Amino acid sequence: MTEIKLDRRKFLAGAGAAAVAVACGPGRPAATGAPTGAGASGSAAAGVALPAMPKSPISFSVIDVAGQLQLTKTAIEDYAKQNSQYVSGINFQTATAPELPAKLKAQQQANNVQLHFVLTGSDGLSSGVEQGIFTKITPDYNAKFPNLMQNYLQPPAQELAQGYGILVVYGNYGPTFTYGPKMTTVPKTADEFLAWAKANPKQLIYARPANSGPGRSMLMGLPYILGEANPRDPASWTKVWPYYEELGKYVEYYTTGTATTFKELGGGSRTVALSTMGWDLNVRFLGTVPKEFKAGSIATHLVADTQYVCIPKGIDTDHLAVALDLAAWMLKPDQQAKTYDNAFFYPGPAVKNVTLDMAPKESKDAVQSVVRPDFDDLIKKLPIENPLDTKALVTAFDIWDKRIGAGKTQ
Repeated sequence: MTEIKLDRRKFLAGAGAAAVAVACGPGRPAATGAPTGAGASGSAAAGVALPAMPKSPISFSVIDVAGQLQLTKTAIEDYAKQNSQYVSGINFQTATAPELPAKLKAQQQANNVQLHFVLTGSDGLSSGVEQGIFTKITPDYNAKFPNLMQNYLQPPAQELAQGYGILVVYGNYGPTFTYGPKMTTVPKTADEFLAWAKANPKQLIYARPANSGPGRSMLMGLPYILGEANPRDPASWTKVWPYYEELGKYVEYYTTGTATTFKELGGGSRTVALSTMGWDLNVRFLGTVPKEFKAGSIATHLVADTQYVCIPKGIDTDHLAVALDLAAWMLKPDQQAKTYDNAFFYPGPAVKNVTLDMAPKESKDAVQSVVRPDFDDLIKKLPIENPLDTKALVTAFDIWDKRIGAGKTQ
Protein backbone atom coordinates (compact mmCIF):
# COMPACT_ATOMS: atom_id res chain seq x y z
CA MET A 1 0.00 0.00 0.00
CA THR A 2 1.32 3.42 -0.93
CA GLU A 3 2.16 5.61 2.04
CA ILE A 4 1.13 9.24 2.15
CA LYS A 5 3.89 11.82 2.01
CA LEU A 6 1.87 14.98 2.34
CA ASP A 7 2.83 18.55 1.61
CA ARG A 8 0.75 20.12 4.35
CA ARG A 9 0.89 23.60 2.86
CA LYS A 10 -0.85 22.30 -0.23
CA PHE A 11 -3.30 20.43 1.97
CA LEU A 12 -4.27 23.46 4.03
CA ALA A 13 -4.67 25.70 1.04
CA GLY A 14 -6.23 23.12 -1.23
CA ALA A 15 -3.58 24.28 -3.65
CA GLY A 16 -3.02 23.33 -7.22
CA ALA A 17 -5.22 23.54 -10.24
CA ALA A 18 -7.69 20.91 -9.17
CA ALA A 19 -9.35 18.75 -11.73
CA VAL A 20 -12.61 19.34 -9.96
CA ALA A 21 -15.61 21.32 -11.01
CA VAL A 22 -16.17 23.09 -7.71
CA ALA A 23 -19.80 23.86 -8.38
CA CYS A 24 -20.55 20.19 -8.91
CA GLY A 25 -17.84 18.53 -6.85
CA PRO A 26 -16.57 14.97 -7.10
CA GLY A 27 -19.89 13.49 -6.11
CA ARG A 28 -22.77 13.63 -8.51
CA PRO A 29 -22.07 12.91 -12.15
CA ALA A 30 -20.93 15.84 -14.25
CA ALA A 31 -22.89 17.23 -17.17
CA THR A 32 -20.76 15.44 -19.75
CA GLY A 33 -19.50 11.90 -19.93
CA ALA A 34 -21.71 10.59 -17.12
CA PRO A 35 -25.37 10.74 -16.15
CA THR A 36 -26.63 13.91 -14.52
CA GLY A 37 -28.66 14.56 -11.39
CA ALA A 38 -29.73 12.78 -8.25
CA GLY A 39 -32.01 10.37 -10.02
CA ALA A 40 -29.69 9.44 -12.85
CA SER A 41 -28.97 5.90 -13.83
CA GLY A 42 -26.40 4.49 -16.19
CA SER A 43 -23.51 2.10 -16.56
CA ALA A 44 -20.46 2.13 -14.32
CA ALA A 45 -16.96 1.43 -15.61
CA ALA A 46 -17.24 -2.18 -14.44
CA GLY A 47 -20.53 -2.63 -16.30
CA VAL A 48 -22.85 -2.50 -13.29
CA ALA A 49 -25.93 -0.35 -13.89
CA LEU A 50 -26.66 2.39 -11.42
CA PRO A 51 -29.94 1.60 -9.66
CA ALA A 52 -32.85 3.91 -10.42
CA MET A 53 -33.87 6.30 -7.67
CA PRO A 54 -37.05 5.40 -5.73
CA LYS A 55 -40.39 6.25 -7.32
CA SER A 56 -41.75 7.28 -3.92
CA PRO A 57 -40.01 8.48 -0.74
CA ILE A 58 -38.41 5.85 1.52
CA SER A 59 -37.21 5.90 5.10
CA PHE A 60 -33.46 5.59 5.44
CA SER A 61 -31.31 4.37 8.33
CA VAL A 62 -27.76 5.53 9.10
CA ILE A 63 -25.50 3.95 11.72
CA ASP A 64 -22.45 5.79 13.04
CA VAL A 65 -19.65 3.74 14.62
CA ALA A 66 -17.00 6.47 14.61
CA GLY A 67 -18.49 9.65 16.08
CA GLN A 68 -18.74 10.86 12.49
CA LEU A 69 -22.21 12.35 12.86
CA GLN A 70 -20.61 15.37 14.49
CA LEU A 71 -18.96 16.02 11.13
CA THR A 72 -21.44 14.82 8.53
CA LYS A 73 -24.92 14.82 10.06
CA THR A 74 -25.74 18.28 8.71
CA ALA A 75 -24.79 17.23 5.19
CA ILE A 76 -26.92 14.08 5.48
CA GLU A 77 -29.90 16.01 6.81
CA ASP A 78 -29.53 18.60 4.05
CA TYR A 79 -29.60 15.78 1.51
CA ALA A 80 -32.90 14.56 2.91
CA LYS A 81 -34.38 18.07 2.83
CA GLN A 82 -33.37 18.70 -0.75
CA ASN A 83 -34.33 15.23 -1.97
CA SER A 84 -37.68 14.73 -0.26
CA GLN A 85 -39.00 13.06 -3.40
CA TYR A 86 -36.69 10.15 -2.56
CA VAL A 87 -36.29 10.26 1.22
CA SER A 88 -39.17 10.55 3.69
CA GLY A 89 -36.91 10.67 6.73
CA ILE A 90 -33.57 9.54 8.13
CA ASN A 91 -33.09 7.53 11.29
CA PHE A 92 -29.72 7.83 13.03
CA GLN A 93 -28.22 5.14 15.24
CA THR A 94 -24.87 4.81 16.98
CA ALA A 95 -22.77 1.82 17.99
CA THR A 96 -19.13 0.98 18.52
CA ALA A 97 -16.98 -0.25 15.65
CA PRO A 98 -16.52 -3.72 17.23
CA GLU A 99 -20.31 -4.10 17.53
CA LEU A 100 -21.03 -3.40 13.86
CA PRO A 101 -20.16 -6.76 12.20
CA ALA A 102 -22.36 -8.85 14.47
CA LYS A 103 -25.24 -6.41 14.14
CA LEU A 104 -25.10 -6.39 10.35
CA LYS A 105 -24.46 -10.11 9.98
CA ALA A 106 -27.55 -10.92 12.01
CA GLN A 107 -29.70 -8.77 9.70
CA GLN A 108 -28.05 -10.16 6.58
CA GLN A 109 -28.55 -13.76 7.66
CA ALA A 110 -32.22 -13.00 8.29
CA ASN A 111 -32.53 -11.32 4.86
CA ASN A 112 -33.81 -8.23 6.64
CA VAL A 113 -31.16 -5.52 6.46
CA GLN A 114 -32.49 -2.45 8.25
CA LEU A 115 -29.24 -0.46 8.26
CA HIS A 116 -28.62 1.24 4.94
CA PHE A 117 -25.56 3.46 5.42
CA VAL A 118 -22.52 3.13 7.70
CA LEU A 119 -20.36 6.00 8.95
CA THR A 120 -17.03 4.55 10.04
CA GLY A 121 -13.37 5.13 10.66
CA SER A 122 -10.60 2.86 9.50
CA ASP A 123 -11.32 0.49 12.39
CA GLY A 124 -14.91 -0.35 11.37
CA LEU A 125 -13.91 -0.27 7.71
CA SER A 126 -11.14 -2.80 8.30
CA SER A 127 -13.24 -5.28 10.23
CA GLY A 128 -16.16 -4.87 7.84
CA VAL A 129 -14.05 -5.53 4.76
CA GLU A 130 -12.42 -8.53 6.41
CA GLN A 131 -15.81 -9.99 7.38
CA GLY A 132 -17.47 -9.30 4.05
CA ILE A 133 -20.40 -7.19 5.25
CA PHE A 134 -20.10 -4.25 2.84
CA THR A 135 -21.22 -3.72 -0.75
CA LYS A 136 -18.52 -3.16 -3.37
CA ILE A 137 -18.92 0.48 -4.43
CA THR A 138 -15.96 1.06 -6.75
CA PRO A 139 -15.33 0.29 -9.53
CA ASP A 140 -18.85 -1.21 -9.73
CA TYR A 141 -20.59 2.16 -9.42
CA ASN A 142 -17.85 4.45 -10.71
CA ALA A 143 -20.37 6.38 -12.81
CA LYS A 144 -21.72 7.88 -9.61
CA PHE A 145 -18.28 9.21 -8.65
CA PRO A 146 -16.59 10.76 -11.71
CA ASN A 147 -12.97 11.83 -11.21
CA LEU A 148 -13.07 10.43 -7.69
CA MET A 149 -9.36 9.80 -7.21
CA GLN A 150 -8.29 13.00 -8.98
CA ASN A 151 -10.47 15.04 -6.64
CA TYR A 152 -9.08 13.65 -3.38
CA LEU A 153 -6.38 15.45 -1.47
CA GLN A 154 -4.74 12.10 -0.77
CA PRO A 155 -5.91 9.30 -3.07
CA PRO A 156 -4.03 6.58 -1.12
CA ALA A 157 -6.43 7.13 1.77
CA GLN A 158 -9.29 6.12 -0.54
CA GLU A 159 -7.33 3.09 -1.70
CA LEU A 160 -7.46 1.76 1.86
CA ALA A 161 -11.17 1.13 1.37
CA GLN A 162 -10.45 -1.43 -1.38
CA GLY A 163 -13.63 -0.30 -3.13
CA TYR A 164 -15.90 -0.97 -0.13
CA GLY A 165 -16.12 2.59 1.16
CA ILE A 166 -15.94 6.22 0.11
CA LEU A 167 -13.55 8.55 1.96
CA VAL A 168 -15.46 11.59 3.24
CA VAL A 169 -13.30 13.09 6.03
CA TYR A 170 -9.52 13.37 6.38
CA GLY A 171 -7.04 14.73 8.94
CA ASN A 172 -7.00 14.38 12.74
CA TYR A 173 -3.28 13.74 12.92
CA GLY A 174 -1.50 12.02 15.78
CA PRO A 175 -0.26 10.64 18.02
CA THR A 176 -0.44 13.55 20.44
CA PHE A 177 -1.32 13.78 24.11
CA THR A 178 -3.31 16.34 26.08
CA TYR A 179 -2.22 17.15 29.62
CA GLY A 180 -3.25 19.13 32.66
CA PRO A 181 -1.28 21.37 35.02
CA LYS A 182 0.08 18.46 37.09
CA MET A 183 2.48 17.63 34.26
CA THR A 184 5.41 19.99 34.72
CA THR A 185 8.02 18.25 32.54
CA VAL A 186 6.69 17.41 29.08
CA PRO A 187 8.06 14.21 27.48
CA LYS A 188 9.66 14.60 24.08
CA THR A 189 10.62 10.97 23.44
CA ALA A 190 9.12 7.52 23.97
CA ASP A 191 11.56 6.83 26.81
CA GLU A 192 10.64 10.07 28.54
CA PHE A 193 6.94 9.30 28.13
CA LEU A 194 7.39 5.86 29.69
CA ALA A 195 9.46 7.32 32.52
CA TRP A 196 6.75 9.86 33.25
CA ALA A 197 4.07 7.15 33.36
CA LYS A 198 6.20 5.07 35.74
CA ALA A 199 6.73 8.06 38.03
CA ASN A 200 3.03 8.95 37.91
CA PRO A 201 1.07 5.66 38.02
CA LYS A 202 -2.63 5.73 37.06
CA GLN A 203 -2.32 9.26 35.68
CA LEU A 204 -2.28 8.21 32.03
CA ILE A 205 -5.46 7.09 30.34
CA TYR A 206 -6.34 5.98 26.84
CA ALA A 207 -8.95 3.89 25.09
CA ARG A 208 -8.88 0.52 23.34
CA PRO A 209 -7.39 1.17 19.88
CA ALA A 210 -10.07 -0.88 18.09
CA ASN A 211 -12.60 1.80 19.08
CA SER A 212 -10.54 4.93 19.54
CA GLY A 213 -8.87 7.32 17.13
CA PRO A 214 -6.24 8.41 19.68
CA GLY A 215 -5.59 4.81 20.72
CA ARG A 216 -5.32 3.77 17.09
CA SER A 217 -3.05 6.71 16.28
CA MET A 218 -0.60 5.76 19.03
CA LEU A 219 -0.71 2.15 17.89
CA MET A 220 0.23 3.11 14.32
CA GLY A 221 2.67 5.85 15.33
CA LEU A 222 4.78 3.91 17.81
CA PRO A 223 6.52 1.69 15.23
CA TYR A 224 7.96 4.83 13.62
CA ILE A 225 8.86 6.34 16.98
CA LEU A 226 10.60 3.15 18.17
CA GLY A 227 12.27 2.40 14.84
CA GLU A 228 10.65 -0.88 13.86
CA ALA A 229 12.14 -2.43 10.72
CA ASN A 230 8.71 -2.69 9.12
CA PRO A 231 6.32 -0.18 10.70
CA ARG A 232 3.42 -1.43 8.56
CA ASP A 233 3.62 -5.07 9.69
CA PRO A 234 2.32 -5.44 13.27
CA ALA A 235 3.21 -9.13 13.44
CA SER A 236 6.89 -8.23 12.99
CA TRP A 237 7.07 -5.55 15.68
CA THR A 238 9.63 -6.45 18.33
CA LYS A 239 9.73 -3.10 20.13
CA VAL A 240 6.13 -1.87 20.11
CA TRP A 241 4.54 -4.72 22.03
CA PRO A 242 7.08 -4.81 24.89
CA TYR A 243 6.77 -1.02 25.15
CA TYR A 244 3.00 -1.26 25.44
CA GLU A 245 3.31 -4.01 28.05
CA GLU A 246 5.64 -1.90 30.16
CA LEU A 247 3.50 1.22 29.74
CA GLY A 248 0.43 -0.79 30.71
CA LYS A 249 1.85 -1.44 34.18
CA TYR A 250 1.13 2.19 34.99
CA VAL A 251 -2.31 2.45 33.33
CA GLU A 252 -5.17 1.64 35.69
CA TYR A 253 -7.52 0.52 32.91
CA TYR A 254 -8.36 1.13 29.26
CA THR A 255 -11.72 2.61 28.36
CA THR A 256 -13.88 1.27 25.53
CA GLY A 257 -14.18 4.71 23.91
CA THR A 258 -12.29 7.98 23.69
CA ALA A 259 -14.87 10.33 25.21
CA THR A 260 -14.48 8.81 28.67
CA THR A 261 -10.75 9.47 28.69
CA PHE A 262 -11.26 13.19 28.22
CA LYS A 263 -14.01 13.33 30.83
CA GLU A 264 -11.59 11.85 33.33
CA LEU A 265 -8.83 14.21 32.20
CA GLY A 266 -11.10 17.24 32.39
CA GLY A 267 -12.46 16.11 35.76
CA GLY A 268 -9.00 15.97 37.26
CA SER A 269 -8.73 12.24 37.94
CA ARG A 270 -6.05 11.86 35.24
CA THR A 271 -3.17 14.06 34.17
CA VAL A 272 -2.61 12.85 30.60
CA ALA A 273 -4.87 11.40 27.90
CA LEU A 274 -3.69 10.14 24.53
CA SER A 275 -5.18 12.35 21.84
CA THR A 276 -5.06 13.42 18.24
CA MET A 277 -5.10 16.97 16.99
CA GLY A 278 -8.82 16.93 16.28
CA TRP A 279 -9.77 15.40 19.60
CA ASP A 280 -7.59 17.84 21.52
CA LEU A 281 -9.05 20.89 19.81
CA ASN A 282 -12.64 19.71 19.96
CA VAL A 283 -12.82 18.73 23.63
CA ARG A 284 -11.31 22.06 24.56
CA PHE A 285 -13.85 23.89 22.42
CA LEU A 286 -16.69 21.92 24.02
CA GLY A 287 -15.38 22.53 27.54
CA THR A 288 -14.88 18.85 28.36
CA VAL A 289 -11.26 19.80 28.97
CA PRO A 290 -10.24 23.33 30.03
CA LYS A 291 -8.96 25.44 27.14
CA GLU A 292 -5.74 26.16 29.01
CA PHE A 293 -4.75 22.47 29.06
CA LYS A 294 -1.79 21.88 26.81
CA ALA A 295 -0.69 19.29 24.28
CA GLY A 296 2.52 17.50 23.40
CA SER A 297 3.75 14.81 21.08
CA ILE A 298 6.51 12.22 20.90
CA ALA A 299 5.79 11.55 17.22
CA THR A 300 8.49 11.25 14.58
CA HIS A 301 5.90 10.63 11.85
CA LEU A 302 2.28 11.77 11.98
CA VAL A 303 -0.45 9.27 11.14
CA ALA A 304 -3.51 10.65 9.36
CA ASP A 305 -6.97 9.49 10.37
CA THR A 306 -9.72 8.76 7.90
CA GLN A 307 -13.51 8.51 7.87
CA TYR A 308 -15.59 6.63 5.32
CA VAL A 309 -19.15 5.83 4.35
CA CYS A 310 -19.97 2.21 3.54
CA ILE A 311 -23.08 0.46 2.27
CA PRO A 312 -24.14 -2.86 3.85
CA LYS A 313 -24.67 -5.89 1.67
CA GLY A 314 -28.26 -7.02 1.25
CA ILE A 315 -30.13 -3.72 1.04
CA ASP A 316 -32.82 -3.39 -1.63
CA THR A 317 -32.46 -1.45 -4.86
CA ASP A 318 -34.24 1.69 -3.64
CA HIS A 319 -32.02 2.00 -0.57
CA LEU A 320 -28.91 1.23 -2.60
CA ALA A 321 -29.75 4.02 -5.03
CA VAL A 322 -30.20 6.53 -2.20
CA ALA A 323 -27.05 5.33 -0.43
CA LEU A 324 -24.93 5.85 -3.54
CA ASP A 325 -26.50 9.25 -4.21
CA LEU A 326 -25.97 10.34 -0.61
CA ALA A 327 -22.30 9.29 -0.71
CA ALA A 328 -21.83 11.37 -3.86
CA TRP A 329 -23.64 14.32 -2.26
CA MET A 330 -21.31 14.24 0.75
CA LEU A 331 -18.31 14.84 -1.53
CA LYS A 332 -19.65 18.11 -2.94
CA PRO A 333 -17.39 21.00 -1.85
CA ASP A 334 -20.17 22.86 -0.05
CA GLN A 335 -20.98 19.74 1.98
CA GLN A 336 -17.29 18.98 2.57
CA ALA A 337 -16.83 22.45 4.06
CA LYS A 338 -19.13 21.43 6.90
CA THR A 339 -16.58 18.82 8.06
CA TYR A 340 -14.48 21.59 9.60
CA ASP A 341 -17.18 21.43 12.27
CA ASN A 342 -15.82 22.36 15.70
CA ALA A 343 -12.29 21.15 14.85
CA PHE A 344 -13.24 17.56 15.72
CA PHE A 345 -11.28 16.06 12.80
CA TYR A 346 -8.94 18.96 12.13
CA PRO A 347 -9.07 20.01 9.35
CA GLY A 348 -11.73 17.62 7.95
CA PRO A 349 -12.29 17.95 4.19
CA ALA A 350 -11.16 15.01 2.06
CA VAL A 351 -11.35 16.71 -1.34
CA LYS A 352 -9.38 19.52 -2.92
CA ASN A 353 -10.14 23.22 -2.80
CA VAL A 354 -12.28 23.24 0.35
CA THR A 355 -10.91 25.96 2.61
CA LEU A 356 -11.92 27.13 6.08
CA ASP A 357 -13.38 30.26 4.51
CA MET A 358 -16.03 28.05 2.89
CA ALA A 359 -17.13 26.63 6.26
CA PRO A 360 -20.15 27.93 8.15
CA LYS A 361 -19.29 30.92 10.36
CA GLU A 362 -19.72 28.95 13.56
CA SER A 363 -17.17 26.42 12.34
CA LYS A 364 -14.65 29.09 11.44
CA ASP A 365 -15.06 30.73 14.84
CA ALA A 366 -14.79 27.39 16.66
CA VAL A 367 -11.60 26.31 14.91
CA GLN A 368 -9.95 29.66 15.37
CA SER A 369 -10.77 29.70 19.10
CA VAL A 370 -8.79 26.55 19.92
CA VAL A 371 -6.24 26.05 17.13
CA ARG A 372 -2.67 25.35 18.27
CA PRO A 373 0.20 26.78 16.20
CA ASP A 374 2.38 23.93 17.50
CA PHE A 375 0.13 21.45 15.69
CA ASP A 376 0.51 23.23 12.38
CA ASP A 377 4.27 23.30 12.91
CA LEU A 378 4.30 19.52 13.42
CA ILE A 379 2.20 19.00 10.30
CA LYS A 380 4.66 21.03 8.24
CA LYS A 381 7.72 19.38 9.76
CA LEU A 382 6.95 15.67 10.10
CA PRO A 383 6.24 13.03 7.43
CA ILE A 384 2.59 12.02 7.29
CA GLU A 385 1.72 8.35 6.90
CA ASN A 386 -1.33 6.54 5.66
CA PRO A 387 -3.16 4.37 8.21
CA LEU A 388 -2.37 0.66 8.08
CA ASP A 389 -4.20 -1.35 5.47
CA THR A 390 -7.18 -3.38 6.63
CA LYS A 391 -5.50 -6.72 7.30
CA ALA A 392 -2.57 -5.16 9.12
CA LEU A 393 -4.86 -2.99 11.23
CA VAL A 394 -7.04 -5.95 12.22
CA THR A 395 -3.87 -7.83 13.15
CA ALA A 396 -2.64 -4.93 15.27
CA PHE A 397 -5.99 -4.68 17.07
CA ASP A 398 -6.01 -8.39 17.76
CA ILE A 399 -2.48 -8.41 19.20
CA TRP A 400 -3.20 -5.35 21.36
CA ASP A 401 -6.44 -6.86 22.67
CA LYS A 402 -4.72 -10.12 23.62
CA ARG A 403 -1.38 -8.86 24.90
CA ILE A 404 -2.22 -5.45 26.30
CA GLY A 405 -5.93 -4.91 26.90
CA ALA A 406 -7.02 -8.35 28.14
CA GLY A 407 -8.57 -8.00 31.58
CA LYS A 408 -7.98 -4.24 31.79
CA THR A 409 -10.52 -2.82 29.35
CA GLN A 410 -13.74 -1.43 30.80
